[in-house]
Amino acid sequence: MNLHEYQGKLLFAEYNLPVSKGKVIFDAKNAIEACNEIGGTKWVVKAQVHAGGRGKAGGVELIDSPEQAEAFAKRWLGQKLVTYQTDKDGQLVNSILIEECTNIAKELYLSAVIDRDSQKIVFIGSSEGGVNIEEVATNSPEKIIYQAVEFKDKSLPDHAKNIANVLKLNDEQTNKFIPMIDNLLRLFVEKDLSLLEINPLVINSSGDLYCLDAKVNIDSNALFRQPELLEMHDETQEDPREAEAAKNDLSYVSLDGNIGCMVNGAGLAMGTMDTIKFFGGNPANFLDVGGTATQERVAKAFKIILKDPNVKVVLVNIFGGIVRCDVIAKGIIAAIKEVDIKVPVVVRLEGNNADVGAKILSKANIKIESINSLSDAAKKAVELAK
Repeated sequence: MNLHEYQGKLLFAEYNLPVSKGKVIFDAKNAIEACNEIGGTKWVVKAQVHAGGRGKAGGVELIDSPEQAEAFAKRWLGQKLVTYQTDKDGQLVNSILIEECTNIAKELYLSAVIDRDSQKIVFIGSSEGGVNIEEVATNSPEKIIYQAVEFKDKSLPDHAKNIANVLKLNDEQTNKFIPMIDNLLRLFVEKDLSLLEINPLVINSSGDLYCLDAKVNIDSNALFRQPELLEMHDETQEDPREAEAAKNDLSYVSLDGNIGCMVNGAGLAMGTMDTIKFFGGNPANFLDVGGTATQERVAKAFKIILKDPNVKVVLVNIFGGIVRCDVIAKGIIAAIKEVDIKVPVVVRLEGNNADVGAKILSKANIKIESINSLSDAAKKAVELAK
C-alpha cells in the first residue's frame, strides 16, 4: 500500500526526522489560510498523487503569494495528473501539500528497500539526488552506495558513516545523519515498510539536512497489524478494477492489451501471458482467481475483466487440482450465463478430470471455444482479438 507524500512526512515527524513546515488542504478555499499559518514569503505547492514525476508534469510549483497557492489548488483539485509513472489517464488529485520554501544548497538521494537475496534491509544513497536520479544510476553507478543493515545492530553507526561518506557530508552533518539512519530503520521495521525513499534529501543554506520528499510503501501483507496506516489508504489512486478485485480476494493487475486473462495460480497466469505475447497478442490483465475457482469467483472475475472496454476476447486457463475440472467447467458455464458475456471466450482446462470438463463445455449451449492445448488456446485468443 502506498502513502501520499504528506502522509509519509507525518510518519517522518513521528520518528524525529527533519521535514519542512507544511499543511495539507483538500479545498482550494483553505489555501490562503494555510500559507498564512505556515508563514514566510515563499512556498512550495505539491499535488498529492501516488506517482513520481510530478514536478515535470506541472504538479509542483514554487510560489510567492497565498493567492497563487489558491489558484494552484483550484487548477488541480479534482483533476487528474499525468506523469511518466502513471497511465495515460493519470491519477486523481484530492489534496495539495503546501510547505515553506527551503533554500537548497545540495540535493542528495536516500532510500531503503528489502533485498531478498541477502534478506536484509538495504539503504541506497547518492550524492546526486533530485529529479534525474535514474540517470545517475545508469550513467554514474559509482556515485551510489548500497549498504545492508540489520535492526538494532551495534555496527549501524559505522554503516551510517559509510553512507555519509558517499553523500559527502561534513563531520557535523554526519553526526546528525547517524541518528537519522537509526530512526529511518526503526520506522521501516516498526511500520512494516517495503520501500522508503527520500528524493531529495537536501542540505539547506545553513548546512542542515531536510527530507524534502517522502515516498513510503507499506507491505500489504502486514496491514492487519498496522490499522492506523490502513486508515490512510486512498482508493482513488488505484485502478477501480484492481480495488474491486482486492475486495473479492482476487489478484488483478490492469494492462494495456485486449485479451482478458482468467487463470488460477500466479505462475500459470504469468505463463499464460507469456504465451499470448509469444503468439503476437497483448494481455489486457493479470488475473489470478486462486486455487478455488468456484462459480462465484469465476463470475466476479468475468465481471471485472469485462469492465475493461478494450477486452475483445477472454482466455480462461484453469488447472484442476483439488477442485475437479468438471466442477470448474460447470462453474464457468453458469458464470458466463450469469454475466451475459458478449465477447468470445476461449477455455483451456488441464488437470483432474480435464477430459470430463472439456466434454461438459463442448455440450454447453453457449459459445465457448474449448481447447486442450495452451498454445492452441492462446493462438485462438490472439486470432479472435484481431
